[in-house]
Amino acid sequence: MCAALSHDELDALSRLGRKQRVVRGQTLVWEGDDAIIVANIISGILKVSMSISDGREQIVGVIFPADFIGRPFGQKSPYSVTALSDAELCIFSRSSFDAFARNHPALEHKLLQRTLEELDRAREWMLLLGKKTATERIATLLLEMSIRLSETGCSVEQNELNEFALPLDRQQMGDVLGLTIETVSRQLSRLKADGVIGLPDRRMVSIQDRRRLQDLSAAA
Repeated sequence: MCAALSHDELDALSRLGRKQRVVRGQTLVWEGDDAIIVANIISGILKVSMSISDGREQIVGVIFPADFIGRPFGQKSPYSVTALSDAELCIFSRSSFDAFARNHPALEHKLLQRTLEELDRAREWMLLLGKKTATERIATLLLEMSIRLSETGCSVEQNELNEFALPLDRQQMGDVLGLTIETVSRQLSRLKADGVIGLPDRRMVSIQDRRRLQDLSAAA
């Protein structure tokens, strides 16, 4: 949104929104409910999940700072959005955001671009789940988090964090990657033993050999 709007337009949009803090475990959007809000993530990590009739849940995406959530011009939410950490968001009512976007074609174009990027990401994730080994999946996720966790606000720069707190626990990582919690723990321990990463504690990861992690992620 920042790239699509002028300073004055951003000021006008900000007056339509409000900042809201959510705590870890709080659900902001429920699957199947009316899509009444959209939001931009200022800080924190959230998950996108879907469930089947017996209550089993599948995490289908992770939302990082600078990401956008919600369904502009949509009526129902096909997924739930829940905070994995304490987070701060800029929230808009969907109706007011839709009206603003209709009067700003550059913003509508940005939303279309965002939708296409999400589609590309979903296709890449299908490849990961369908063809990559457990080691390749773990390496891919660690690399993505090291980049996405460095993004904030309107910054377009992509830096790389060499140390960060995991926004997902082992079970959640397994849910995202289609692996068991035992496999996730075993693969992380193997990467640590091989000197690719460090695990200072249960939630922290340090990347000690980024090139090798990249090679593992891309291995066929």
